[in-house]
Amino acid sequence: MEEILSQLGSPDANSIQLLTQLIDEIRPADAHDVAFARTRMEALTAILNADASLRESLRDVLNELAQTHRHGELYTVTGILPNTGFVSEALRRIGHKLLPEVLDRGLLRTVLRRMFHQASDRLWVSGVGEDAWLQLIVAMRFDEVAASDSVPAAVGEILRSLRVLSYWIAAGGMEPELLRLEPSLETYESPFVAQNVEMAAYIDAFPEQWGKPVDGDTDDRQSRVLFSQCREVIERVRKRAARDGTSIRLTYHLRRLRQLLRRSEQLLDILAGLQSDRSGVAAYPPIVALAVQIICDECLRDNLARHLRQNTELIALRVTDNASQRGEHYITETPQQYWSMARSAAIGGAIIAGMACLKLALVATHMPPLTGAILFCLNYGLGFCLIHILYGAVATKQPAMTANAIAAGIEEAGGKLRNIEAMTDLIARAFSTQVVAILGNVCIAIPLSALLAWTILSLSGTPFTGVDESLYLLQAQSPLHGGALFYAAIAGVCLFISGLISGYYDNYAAYNRVPERILQLDWPKRLVGESRRRRFATYIGEHLGALAGNFLFGVLLGGTTLFGLLLGLPIDIRHVAFSSAFVGMAFVGLDVGEHLFLFVTALIGVAAIGFINLAVSFTLALNVALRSRQVSDPQWKLLARSVLMHLRRKPSDFFLPPKRRAEDEAADTNAEAPTSAKQRE
Repeated sequence: MEEILSQLGSPDANSIQLLTQLIDEIRPADAHDVAFARTRMEALTAILNADASLRESLRDVLNELAQTHRHGELYTVTGILPNTGFVSEALRRIGHKLLPEVLDRGLLRTVLRRMFHQASDRLWVSGVGEDAWLQLIVAMRFDEVAASDSVPAAVGEILRSLRVLSYWIAAGGMEPELLRLEPSLETYESPFVAQNVEMAAYIDAFPEQWGKPVDGDTDDRQSRVLFSQCREVIERVRKRAARDGTSIRLTYHLRRLRQLLRRSEQLLDILAGLQSDRSGVAAYPPIVALAVQIICDECLRDNLARHLRQNTELIALRVTDNASQRGEHYITETPQQYWSMARSAAIGGAIIAGMACLKLALVATHMPPLTGAILFCLNYGLGFCLIHILYGAVATKQPAMTANAIAAGIEEAGGKLRNIEAMTDLIARAFSTQVVAILGNVCIAIPLSALLAWTILSLSGTPFTGVDESLYLLQAQSPLHGGALFYAAIAGVCLFISGLISGYYDNYAAYNRVPERILQLDWPKRLVGESRRRRFATYIGEHLGALAGNFLFGVLLGGTTLFGLLLGLPIDIRHVAFSSAFVGMAFVGLDVGEHLFLFVTALIGVAAIGFINLAVSFTLALNVALRSRQVSDPQWKLLARSVLMHLRRKPSDFFLPPKRRAEDEAADTNAEAPTSAKQRE
């Protein structure tokens, strides 16, 4: 490193190439080896502290690059979501991977790309910590250079970038979708526009006040207040969109506005440090923080996986904001709600028993694969919709919805848990609700399907399922035969997808105002009358997501086997409610005593299938919901640890009805008090 630093002082030295070699000396062979990178940076810091000539050479080169290269794109583009569509940006990244873009040598961004030319550099750059970078920049002793009496070119670049960011914020704040959800932006002075006026005055006054004490006319306090007001508007719009529906474009736009506001504040932090101390020492911390962030973002500039992840987070946020509201209905809070869920699950189990019998009847017709798949899809889809219409419940449909409700209790900003105990209690109540829902489905599906099979046998004299078919049904559910558990995982994925579909259509109904559109139609009024038309419109607005999710879940279940047949893959599905119904039918078709072991393994398989159905769908849904709110891994581990401790301390909370809350009892007592007084009178 000393040799590279000594070469920087040569008049004909290629400074960018030497700086790249210097970074190569720090870069570890394994990007995760942060200790090596930190050790090398400490060695470089020690060299600079010990040799004034070497640090002067490095300092002069960095000053020259900052004065002679344009900074604009580094501050206004890097790390900011592009103002393009998903497909356009994806194609751009793919194109740049196949055929790299031509770099403008006049940009400081190009210099940074050449120095940190490996995508994995982000790992050790951020891993060494900001303190290591701060010690390195302090060792360069920029305060040894005489302060300039006029605004340096590098500061001028920051001012120009701030002006661009301010214009983009003002324009973004007047987007039509934003105005639709927040009409006050047109009626009253918009903070997005006001910050532009304030920022322009700040930028214009900054050169004249360079080197002078900061006064009320030149500080940035008013701009920061307006930035805070902009964030309040963004949060109001997000909450309103969660209630009234949103679009991917609006969600994308709100996140981009947050990034623009954050970048503006970062640049203001640097300017504030420079204005208070022209030697630059006070500005070191914000400079280091921004530099580390920019380097990491530049390393990921053409990363297609990151682009896909960012956009799936936006889609997930759009879906989970609405699905969480529906999911709250699947989490019981009182014993009355708990037993109401049990009754709903019993209704679902009864209908599923009929659906299972109908499926076997369709299989017995030996239809062509495509015709059979279509009828299976209709059987499942319409059956699940009927369960919903009759206020029944399918246990495995719940996890995808309850996961969204759980994630809705987590702050989006920073991914922090609001109340870890409340979240743990919510998960415990959600689990107990799943248990009673499964028991309600299974305990009705098994005896009712057996009763249906026995009725058919009594009326026709022919078993509904013969010996061979009954043996197959039991073996198909047994974990000792075939891939029952793997097929249960496939069903869990279908459940997860159906949860996303439900959230999407709930959002679609709210955002596109489907009930209001139905009310605008005249022909339903002529057919069914005004009151029925209004009830139908209200029902569709509240249940469109559930109906769409249920029907398409049935399509996924019914079409999986055909999909595997087309691809030559032996894939199928196992759903706990249907598996239990098949066991009930096999009970009538076989001698239980002769095949007792097979019956026992099949029942164990039903329990395992139910667990995997729930675990897979819940895990996938919770992962997407937490990702959409950018919850960090430490927060996730903290929540998991709290749940395990609660399970060990109070296991009954996960399996028994929720206890009656003290506040509910107090409310009931207060409600009964006037009645008792009247009776005494």
